[in-house]
Amino acid sequence: MSGFQLPPNFVEDPEQLLRRTRCRQVSLQRFISKIETLVEGSPTPVVEAVMAQKTIAELSSPSANFVAIGPNLNLDDATFELKPTLINMVQANPFYRKPHEDANDHLQHFFEVCNAFTVKNVTADAIRLRLFQFSLLGKAKQWFYANKSKVTT
Repeated sequence: MSGFQLPPNFVEDPEQLLRRTRCRQVSLQRFISKIETLVEGSPTPVVEAVMAQKTIAELSSPSANFVAIGPNLNLDDATFELKPTLINMVQANPFYRKPHEDANDHLQHFFEVCNAFTVKNVTADAIRLRLFQFSLLGKAKQWFYANKSKVTT
């Protein structure tokens, strides 16, 4: 075929490509061992084994392990389901923590929505604790996640 050029990283032999990939993994292991000699206190063997098996692309990609979620609430074995319509009602009046917003107005509206229904054998506080995070957006939600250990009632 005239006028067609192969890309510079083209490899006719797939085995050669695999050898290159394996070589990168071995060099990553060497890199980790060099870092361990420079830093006091080497990582645990489990962490070292996991890091040695990952490629640089995998190590640099974001992980869901560090995503902030709402507080872990102990609701005394209260199992109930939040209906999507109820969540939508709470989200209709979100609180952003902007200067012109009134937190008391937001809480008043939130309590009105929560008091509009009841769930058998579930306290009103349990329902409010599960729903409150859906009523926040922006800086208010960031604050809530930052202080989630303090949220108990």
